[in-house]
Amino acid sequence: MEYKPIVGPENPSYGISNPVFGLPAGHAPAMFAPPAADGPSAPPAGMFDNMPGYEGTLAGGGGGYVPPPAPAFPVPQPQPGPEQPSWNIPSITEDTAREAFALFASSKCCYSSAPAKDGVITNMEAFNTYRYRLETFTESRSTEWNHEPYRGQPVDAYAQPPPGPWDIPAQSPSFFADGKQKIKVPYTSSVKSCHLCVGMGRKPCKDCAGAGNKVCWVCNGSGYRHGDDRCHHCSGRGRENCSHCQGQGSRQCDTCQGKQQLLVYINLTVKWTNNCDDYVVEQCSGLQLDNLSTVSGKELFRDSQYLVYPVLGFPDPSVAQAAQRLVGEHQAKFSHTARILQQRQTIELIPVTKVTYTWKGKSHIYFVYGNEFKVNADNYPATCCCSIM
Repeated sequence: MEYKPIVGPENPSYGISNPVFGLPAGHAPAMFAPPAADGPSAPPAGMFDNMPGYEGTLAGGGGGYVPPPAPAFPVPQPQPGPEQPSWNIPSITEDTAREAFALFASSKCCYSSAPAKDGVITNMEAFNTYRYRLETFTESRSTEWNHEPYRGQPVDAYAQPPPGPWDIPAQSPSFFADGKQKIKVPYTSSVKSCHLCVGMGRKPCKDCAGAGNKVCWVCNGSGYRHGDDRCHHCSGRGRENCSHCQGQGSRQCDTCQGKQQLLVYINLTVKWTNNCDDYVVEQCSGLQLDNLSTVSGKELFRDSQYLVYPVLGFPDPSVAQAAQRLVGEHQAKFSHTARILQQRQTIELIPVTKVTYTWKGKSHIYFVYGNEFKVNADNYPATCCCSIM
């Protein structure tokens, strides 16, 4: 049997000429269509024009991030931050510690409230716990070739040289707020034939391999169900029309949506990122530092500039060392791949109080920490097992 492609000028089809399809199964065996060959999945390299200033741009973002140009004006030098305030930590009262403990116990379904109500506080010890945070707000730009179905959009490639990736204006969000914006680069749009359907607007149907019909699932292609009982589902032909392509053998191309042509252009992605690093002073209170990530503290110091100067004169030398290290790391890390727009450094004082109390003749401890007065009591002395009746 010779398979002849059917391509009509008005309704292109990738089906095959199968003269047996309309005959009863007794005259010839059911035909099985050959597999449909897929077109290229990725756009060919020759599909994209060579745009000045965008020579390394690839499809799918392969060109990567575009390094920012050297600043046209001298970069302002960082200045020392404002005068530092007093670093004293406020102590919480016994009533505050007791109320926080009682609220903690009541929030646990399996905890008895007796230790919180009847326990006697014997000692309270406050710990200075500082959190240094450095934020570097950056803008990065990347380019990639993109395409969409051509519906008569403006075509402006080579009308004039396109603007450089960093010359295109973009509306940035507020400082230290993440954001993203996609911009079609002017003077890069051109029209190309769709690479997936080779400009046909349709692709072979994968469900029937382009035949427009499939083996009847009732009689399995024999045309008969039992003996000489002709199959009523396919009328004895052994094959049935493909329901996915309505018997045409082809379906509309998803890439060009049947338009046969694509508008090809360069997309610029502008991304604003708030890059944040924390350093928390390790203390010997016994409270795990992971607990402090969920609470806030009293802000003692804030400095926001284009580039910040490391904190000086802090009473805890480890904070000053961490500030020196993080400021150097951020400026070295982000200045080559992105444009630094603003930096901010803060120091928070997170109150941590270690409370020792006695209950039923035994000594126990719990911690009250953060502005929220959260409680950590890993060895609560009165717990019970809950059961569902």
